Amino acid sequence: MNNHQQKWFYLISLSIVWGSSFILMKKALLGVTPIQLGALRILCTAFFMLIIGFSSLKKIKKQHWKFIIYTALASTFFPVFLFAYAIHFIDSSIASILNSLTPFNALLLGFWFFGYTFKKNQIIGVLVGLLGTLGLILEGADINPDQNYWYALLVVIASLGYALNANIVKKYLSDLDALAITTGNFLLLIVPTFVILFCTDFFITFKGTEVEVNSLLWIVVLALFGTGLAKVMYNKMVQISSPIFATSVAYIIPIVAVFWGVLDGERLSYVQVIAGVLILIGVYLVNRNT
Repeated sequence: MNNHQQKWFYLISLSIVWGSSFILMKKALLGVTPIQLGALRILCTAFFMLIIGFSSLKKIKKQHWKFIIYTALASTFFPVFLFAYAIHFIDSSIASILNSLTPFNALLLGFWFFGYTFKKNQIIGVLVGLLGTLGLILEGADINPDQNYWYALLVVIASLGYALNANIVKKYLSDLDALAITTGNFLLLIVPTFVILFCTDFFITFKGTEVEVNSLLWIVVLALFGTGLAKVMYNKMVQISSPIFATSVAYIIPIVAVFWGVLDGERLSYVQVIAGVLILIGVYLVNRNT
């Protein structure tokens, strides 16, 4: 496949994989805490990446490591915990829709820090998307009074991390193999993440019940496919396309995630659907002719 075909293959594949990740996190949280979910997800992915990508580490040069640290924190370490906490308190389908703000954030960060310029339609798109986000959060708080929608802000913060990662990979790591970037990310996170997991008393409180074992199985699936292999594909997609195109994966993710959420009994009102459509319209406007 040429680069054009590859980038669309990666976009569709990642939409399916990451769209399914939200329901997997929800299922995993039945047996572990949010912070344990985040830590276990990173550690499982790290050991998997070292198995398949250890030899690629020799491709990383001294000048690359600074940016690999930045991307490890922005695209993995903080988002993994932020999403785990968010989905613990709000519906997974809503979290996936809010994640579609990532292309907005890629544009904004690109403008502020990476030399991109705004077009009129992009400004309108940002405003439309923010309106949709506000409506989504307010309506969600109304129809789900038992859910704390302040945690929706965690998804917005995580999307900023994803957007920053896309810009950094494109500008500073385009000359580095995607497998090396991902393996380097997780190599750096092993020690701090293990310390975090140890401090949660996971090794003391884990009893091996059916619910806990099932949670671990969901985490392994999430780590191998939704984190490890997916991040390799994503970094490759950034390198052969653009930060805006790559973050456009967030357009399609909600379709898959909402499908799984509704099957799992999550409530979704017409107002929330309209708000989600507004977000997607805004994202389209931001990315039109880019």
